Amino acid sequence: MTAAPQEEERGADPGTERSDPPSAVPGDDGRDGGSGLTRAYLFAQRAARALVKGVQNRWRRSLHLRVISTTLVLSLLVMAGLGYVMLSQVRGGLLDAKIDTAVNDHRAGLNYALAELQENEVGDRDRLLYNITDELTGRSGDTGLYGVVIMPSVGDETGWATGDEDTVQQQSVPQRLIDQVRQSGSEQQYHTYTRIDMDGSHEPALVVGAELTHAYELYYLFPLQHEQEILDLVQGTVALVGTLLVILLGLIAFVVTRLVVRPVRSAAQSAERLASGELSERMTVHGEDDLARLAVSFNDMAGNLQEKIQELEELSKVQRQFVSDVSHELRTPLTTIRMAGDLLFDEREELDTSQRRSVELLKGQVERFEELLGDLLEISRHDAGAATLGVEPSDIRDSVMKAVGDAEQIAEKRGIKIVLRLPAEPCVAEFDTRRINRILRNLVVNAVEHSEGRDVVVSAAGDRDAVAVAVRDYGVGLKEGEEHLCFDRFWRADYSRVRTTGGTGLGLSIAKEDAVLHGGWLQAWGLPDKGSQFRLSLPRSSGTELRGSPLPLVPPEIALGHNFTPVPDDGEDDG
Repeated sequence: MTAAPQEEERGADPGTERSDPPSAVPGDDGRDGGSGLTRAYLFAQRAARALVKGVQNRWRRSLHLRVISTTLVLSLLVMAGLGYVMLSQVRGGLLDAKIDTAVNDHRAGLNYALAELQENEVGDRDRLLYNITDELTGRSGDTGLYGVVIMPSVGDETGWATGDEDTVQQQSVPQRLIDQVRQSGSEQQYHTYTRIDMDGSHEPALVVGAELTHAYELYYLFPLQHEQEILDLVQGTVALVGTLLVILLGLIAFVVTRLVVRPVRSAAQSAERLASGELSERMTVHGEDDLARLAVSFNDMAGNLQEKIQELEELSKVQRQFVSDVSHELRTPLTTIRMAGDLLFDEREELDTSQRRSVELLKGQVERFEELLGDLLEISRHDAGAATLGVEPSDIRDSVMKAVGDAEQIAEKRGIKIVLRLPAEPCVAEFDTRRINRILRNLVVNAVEHSEGRDVVVSAAGDRDAVAVAVRDYGVGLKEGEEHLCFDRFWRADYSRVRTTGGTGLGLSIAKEDAVLHGGWLQAWGLPDKGSQFRLSLPRSSGTELRGSPLPLVPPEIALGHNFTPVPDDGEDDG
């Protein structure tokens, strides 16, 4: 600051000869160089994007970084504002003091020159003016150097100045000040800023001028080099102090934020471990401040949560054991009832009509009771984590054929045709045949019961990593949200249907557990009056992660006709 105002190339087919044109020779027309520049540009662009993305991720995830950066930026802005105000005040004070001193010196010189001109009216006028300028220039001390110029008020004559650079001094008087002095026609003083050419550099200066007589004008040139040095010193000091203060504030913010962030980060890590199942996780309590209260509250919450979970686990264990014990204990009397029922059923022809109907209902309900007991035992095994797999390589088509065969009798009674769409090639995967057969039988039977007299389509397919079976019906369908609820235990979309047909209400829930046990998916889709589709997807190799399914979850005709985008169950990819 100063005191004065201012195309990737395609490979040829095997066995095909190709002759490159002469321009394709490397270095012939600069193409290889251009490709290298392009690759370098793309690499730099990717690196820049990766850097920006990394900084953005770091900024979003680090509270420590955001607090320190914000503190530094705000401190820098505050220091810049304070520095600007301070430098403006110092600059204004220096210039005001310089102007006052310059005006006083000029007034004293003006009085002296007038006195000399009045005493020596006769004589060599040029010599007198030169002596006056020499005397006035000599009055400036080491701390207040200035130049003196006397210029004629009319004509283009050269004025009078002293020193080797008298011409430079005269040329340094700005024309605007000369015009202002001449137009005033009085001894009123005027000042302005200019620059003096000193040793090849233009130094700022203050010029004060006034009319000496009607024929002459007196100008003082005050270099502002000393003021500029003071201002530069102040500016450098302010910059240094501001920089050190910003750094100090950054360090303070780092320390203070670290004191706050470390306990919060520790609490977040403890919460993550607690959420992952480590119920014994606790925070370390230091002191009695707010963070210590947070740690105490967290530990109390974790302790209460651990107690509640343990209570629920014990209750769940008791319930599972109760279901298992009841199921086992009921098998003995149920076997006796089943034997008696079978005996009565075999002799039903000898009974009258009402008794025969009662015997038939008894047999049906006993069979359903046996099925319910079996499902309860299976559910209890899954709940206890005791369910195991007996995997072996099998063709999924065989399981589909067996499930369809088991459901054919029900389909024939309802006049429904089961359409098979199976691939010609084997779809071999590693799975537990018994469990998969049970899943498919359950899906096909449910589709037949809910098809409203329309055909049922069973499709199978396989790819490199997975096999899948989809069972499609065109019945009542599912309402929005029921594609998830249908796998809940004892859930029914139409409870009136349960009183006449249907199984135990545990079939789809067991099927879901069996699919998850295989590392597979069992998903549902449906629309009201458009039918529904259930899809079972299994990995080819047992224990591998399932990433996709060879069959779509939404039927193609629905997806195309209704612009429907399926949402996979449990966040899984629907292929």
